[in-house]
Amino acid sequence: MLKTLKDLFDNLLPPAPGSDPQATEHALQLATAVMLVEVMRADTSFHAGEREAVLAALRDKFALAADEAQRLAELAETTARQSTDLFSFTSRIDAAFEMPQKLRMIEHMWRVALADGHLSAHERHVLWRVADLLHVPQGAYVHARMRVEQEQQQLAAPGATG
Repeated sequence: MLKTLKDLFDNLLPPAPGSDPQATEHALQLATAVMLVEVMRADTSFHAGEREAVLAALRDKFALAADEAQRLAELAETTARQSTDLFSFTSRIDAAFEMPQKLRMIEHMWRVALADGHLSAHERHVLWRVADLLHVPQGAYVHARMRVEQEQQQLAAPGATG
């Protein structure tokens, strides 16, 4: 158990120059997964659609198999429960992702937040805070939300195909 905790904390530290690229990628995947899980955890009720949105986002963002996404999500949930801030995760994401990748991540976070058909004030706050920490301009943040809402309306429309 101590080795697992040490590995977890080592993954949260910034990578040393010249460090293992695979370890750096895993730490970035974990940081991203934690942000998605934070949105899922933000409201008081749990909805299975939120968990599926997290898994779908991880599969899409990192081209993971279903079982890999599941394991990453489980680790992210544990990490999120033990975490005291968002900055240690968002700083890693901010350094690694270009703006289009950040916007794609914000869209995935909106999908998680809207998966249960209800947007809580806490979910909205987590999304706004993450976008701010990632230096996503307000207009781009709003447009990401609008794109996801439009996408969900089209999927919910009668006769929609998917």
